[in-house]
Amino acid sequence: MTNVAIFVSGSGTNCENIIRYFKDSEKVNIRLVVSNKADAYALVRAQSLDVPTAVMTKNDFNDQEKMTDLMKAYDVDFIVLAGFLLIVPDFLIKTYERRMINIHPALLPKYGGKGMYGHHVHEAVKAAGEKETGMTVHYVSDVCDGGEIIAQFRTPLSPEDTPDDIAHKEHLLEMEHFPRVIEQIIDSL
Repeated sequence: MTNVAIFVSGSGTNCENIIRYFKDSEKVNIRLVVSNKADAYALVRAQSLDVPTAVMTKNDFNDQEKMTDLMKAYDVDFIVLAGFLLIVPDFLIKTYERRMINIHPALLPKYGGKGMYGHHVHEAVKAAGEKETGMTVHYVSDVCDGGEIIAQFRTPLSPEDTPDDIAHKEHLLEMEHFPRVIEQIIDSL
């Protein structure tokens, strides 16, 4: 059994989707949901599905002893970033090398890096007149959105699509594909 922690900062639709996907899994146990924001709705979603939660401030996330203790307390083997907006500290990246993944709402390497998250990405895609967008799952490295790409899924765009339309199309890809990609990666460990 692989114990997974999900790191979140926002509403948690991906988090809930992942928890539900692995609910009856014999291989994957969603052990913990961690947020840097006490008011993240993802925590409510996790608690309603009987998954333990923890709130760790930015300072807590950068405190090696606190984070190591938390990960050990829940016997975490693998970390999934699902709408997590902090830069992950090097000690966690090294500890979970090739066992920590992130989802990005664009086709990396385009529209990645510091400040490129959520609506900022979709607005940039629209402004560039892209004919398609998509989602990328990648390993977390010490370069923001720069880790090795694991999987990408695409959706066509029309010139009439607004940033909200783009966000909706991309989010549908996340809901469909992200849990399966997580499962494939864990199966290959």
